[in-house]
Amino acid sequence: MSEPPLRAGITGLAAVSALGRGAQTQLAGALAGAAAFGPVRRFDVGGRRTTIAATLPDASTLADELTGVIDEACTGLTRAQRAETPLLLGIHGHPEAGRSETATTAGFARDLAARAGLAGVARIYTCACVSGSTAVADAAAAIRAGRSGRVVVAAGYLVEPDQFALFDAGRALAKDGVARPFSTGRSGLLLGDAVSAVVLEPFATREVLAEVAGWGRAGDAHHVVKPDPEGRGLARAIGDALVRGGIEPGAVGYVNANASGADGDAAEAVALRKALGTARVPVSSTKSVHGHGLEGSGLLELVMTVLAVAAGKLPATAGHLGADPACDLDLILDAPRKATGPYALSVNAAFGGADTAVLVKAS
Repeated sequence: MSEPPLRAGITGLAAVSALGRGAQTQLAGALAGAAAFGPVRRFDVGGRRTTIAATLPDASTLADELTGVIDEACTGLTRAQRAETPLLLGIHGHPEAGRSETATTAGFARDLAARAGLAGVARIYTCACVSGSTAVADAAAAIRAGRSGRVVVAAGYLVEPDQFALFDAGRALAKDGVARPFSTGRSGLLLGDAVSAVVLEPFATREVLAEVAGWGRAGDAHHVVKPDPEGRGLARAIGDALVRGGIEPGAVGYVNANASGADGDAAEAVALRKALGTARVPVSSTKSVHGHGLEGSGLLELVMTVLAVAAGKLPATAGHLGADPACDLDLILDAPRKATGPYALSVNAAFGGADTAVLVKAS
């Protein structure tokens, strides 16, 4: 008789965003509903259609910020334990390419692992906004299959001029300077700093903050930047996460949605209804307060989700103006809501039609 699969637990986490430093600071900001958007002062935005983003005023380089969150997430690990732990890293290609010693993405990642005292880089994820969540799914799968022990997953993005200019030129940024997920009158997303790290280990290794109970990945194969309006890929990803977790849709107590305030919110609402059926699951989007962190978004939102269900308080969606019939969901609005169960989904979608769903269970 085969052995049951191992259980993958999150034993450490850390995050930095425009809400501030530290994981609990992220949750406090989300529960307060105070959006962290403001004028961009990090670089020149003169002549841009939109000049607003969620940026941390004292942010250092991406390498420094990633090193910091990895170190914080690994609190309690000895130097020897770190030295045998691999890194899975989600980043945009060629970050800070002007630094000669890290002029390539691989060089940047190797340097980061060395600075953090880790064993090395097992894999680099540059799959846009599902980079961090895809890395978590891979880490959890390896642990459950007994192929890996402890794994560190990190992902990061700091708002910078190139991506800001591309999103602005594509008229993807909110023209009114407010992110309004699932709301009528939404006019686009807003970018934000997002740097996070989590440590995954088999159960019984250390105290577990939450279990990565299931995950799903799928592709729309619909359009290079637009989601499938029928939400088929995202619905499959959610369904697979629930099957792996061994639960029915009605057991899900919260969804931290991908919704950014763009046109794709309606497609996500279709996917959620398709995957969850008649279950009216509470939904919100923390992007409404910390912005869209691109490659860093999925992991930051997973950290938010873990902290929210652990605290028993679910953040509301900020910036909401009114109901959009195309987004008929049980949206958490106006004030946080009490959590009613331990299970929650963190859902992400990316350009190229990539979709992920990570199911966590609070300990």
